[in-house]
Amino acid sequence: MMYKSLFLATLVVFSGCAQQEHHSNLDGKKLLEQKCSQCHNTDLPPKTFADEKAPPMMAVAFHIKDFIHASSESDKIPKAIEFVKDYVVNPSASKSFCDKQSLKEYGVMPSQKGKVTQDELQAIAEYMFSHYTLQNLTQAQMLENRLAKMPKGKRLALQNGCLSCHKINKDLVGPSFHTIAKRYDGKMTTIEQSIKNGSSNKYKTSRGAVMPAFAKKISDQDIKVLSEWIVQR
Repeated sequence: MMYKSLFLATLVVFSGCAQQEHHSNLDGKKLLEQKCSQCHNTDLPPKTFADEKAPPMMAVAFHIKDFIHASSESDKIPKAIEFVKDYVVNPSASKSFCDKQSLKEYGVMPSQKGKVTQDELQAIAEYMFSHYTLQNLTQAQMLENRLAKMPKGKRLALQNGCLSCHKINKDLVGPSFHTIAKRYDGKMTTIEQSIKNGSSNKYKTSRGAVMPAFAKKISDQDIKVLSEWIVQR
């Protein structure tokens, strides 16, 4: 899949009038996924694709903060939030800082009037500008680099939360991977089925804790890789 440059000069920047700052009690992260992710990639670091409908949300947030006009640094975020709230329901090319090629490629986003409320936009924008920051991007990139150097099985265990209940050499909520490997002695199929379908009451040390099913969360191929890594502990 072809990837585009992350920081395209193609972003629509919202304009409007700054209003009194307030904070939403709604879940901005959840709303961002519900309302925005069909068009914008919301990952951090983001993924960009040749056939994407809109710029990654991180790039949108970065560029709004870069281009917004404010009298002081402390006024930037409140003004950016108001711009988002205005543009999403009243978009137009005249409000955009995009170059002509960018507007031709992405077009002006369709109005979301009637699909999202101002309170929801407040929460979404607050989350955008607190989550998509240079500090968070740097930390996420460092984590990605660390994960890339791990064996794939260990990386899958970490990414899917396996290490919250299992340790390599110590029983925790679930048995250690060493205990599992010793019990099944290379029988990967049994381990694969436990990961796929979940299990319970197989180990006294678990004290009745239930192993959840991961069939819908991890592909069969990745379950094989994870199981192979476990039996080698």
